[in-house]
Amino acid sequence: MKQILLLEDDESLNRGISFKLNKEGYEVLSCYGISEGKKLFYNNNIDLVICDIGLEDGSGLDFCRDIRKSSNVRLVFLTALDEEIDIVMGYEAGADDYITKPFSLAVLISKVNAIFKRLEGDVSEKLESGNICFIKNEMKVIIDGNEKILSKNELKLLSILMEHPKQILSKKQLLECLWDIDGDYVDENTVAVNIRRLREKIETVPSKPKCIKNVRGIGYLWDMECRKNDR
Repeated sequence: MKQILLLEDDESLNRGISFKLNKEGYEVLSCYGISEGKKLFYNNNIDLVICDIGLEDGSGLDFCRDIRKSSNVRLVFLTALDEEIDIVMGYEAGADDYITKPFSLAVLISKVNAIFKRLEGDVSEKLESGNICFIKNEMKVIIDGNEKILSKNELKLLSILMEHPKQILSKKQLLECLWDIDGDYVDENTVAVNIRRLREKIETVPSKPKCIKNVRGIGYLWDMECRKNDR
């Protein structure tokens, strides 16, 4: 049974979401604050986190950034903060989805089901290129036999680049991949920053060819052959 961690300080909403998710067959570990949420997260095998941002004992953004240091667990923000900058900050912190209140419980359940369906659909696929192996269903990167921890944005970039080797991807395409919103709303320099961080982590051997090539004025491409295999 999939475990979902729910951090929501509105007691009525917390109970309503928990009830619906339980009816769908999920095990819900619910709490009302960051400190309790951390204990539940690190002491259980959580498959998905649903988190409010404005909590009494801290920010959901900080909680997300903290768990992203060691985990690629799927995370959905559920919040009343609906300004464009709030949404961008949520995705930059590492969220997979961002839902603003008020919302439909049916839509939330559909999104949760879709997340787990995608995970199951990718169960056998991995991408290999040189000394890099990207296991898609686990969002795990292995370099020279050792796991490399990447941020959610870095994983998204790596995925789209390795899935389209030798193909130039524009900055707009990469922005849409990162945040799933119209790239015109986000500064294109953000792509360059995330690409630089990704290269620092995966291009670990100076003598080996560079994986990611900058095509000036156009975008980026994965400059190595890449193959898909079943695990």
